[in-house]
Amino acid sequence: MQQNLLIDADDTLWENNIYFEQAIHQFLLFLNHSSLQPSEVRAVLDEVEHDMGYGSLNFIRSLQETYRRLAEHHITDNDLQQIQLLGETISRHPMEVMPGIEETLAYLAPRHTLILLTKGAEEEQKLKIENSGLALSFAHILIVPEKDQNMYLQLIADFHLDPTLTWMIGNSPRSDINPALAANLNAVYIPHPHTWQLEIMDVHHAGTGQLLQLQRFTELTNHF
Repeated sequence: MQQNLLIDADDTLWENNIYFEQAIHQFLLFLNHSSLQPSEVRAVLDEVEHDMGYGSLNFIRSLQETYRRLAEHHITDNDLQQIQLLGETISRHPMEVMPGIEETLAYLAPRHTLILLTKGAEEEQKLKIENSGLALSFAHILIVPEKDQNMYLQLIADFHLDPTLTWMIGNSPRSDINPALAANLNAVYIPHPHTWQLEIMDVHHAGTGQLLQLQRFTELTNHF
């Protein structure tokens, strides 16, 4: 039977957070705090990122604000410029679509209704989608500011989706899995080893939908 497959983008279809992690590692070296452990610095950065929001520009602002809070010497304009350069390395990375994605989408697209559902800065996400070359596999492409239960309920209403025939597929428990299940959708959880820390939480199987966990996106062909 034809299903509605809502598919996440960052760290589900292509690599994303590994580039942020590389920049954070360089930031920790640049800060070189004399007493705080890297995990303690990361805790401050996580707090700032939570307030700043998504996207590479907000990431740069988050790094700079964390530096302002934790630097152990007088902060210069050159310091902030160096941090900006660290953050800008993210946008210079080539698009890295994960192995088997194109083939899997080509298999699924004629059989089901595929909807790309991603959150973040709109222009930034549009550029990623364009560079990925995957847009033609999807019946609809949606970029939303947040993925929560209300967003999924609104999506069900807007597209007249039957929840029993609709699946959210992604790597983030916070944005892809838990709120979709809470909205009585089905979900396919495909963990990524470098999921953004703010997206990590325990999976809560609420609602009436089914929950499926896979190791790789390519395994979808065994179920759909």
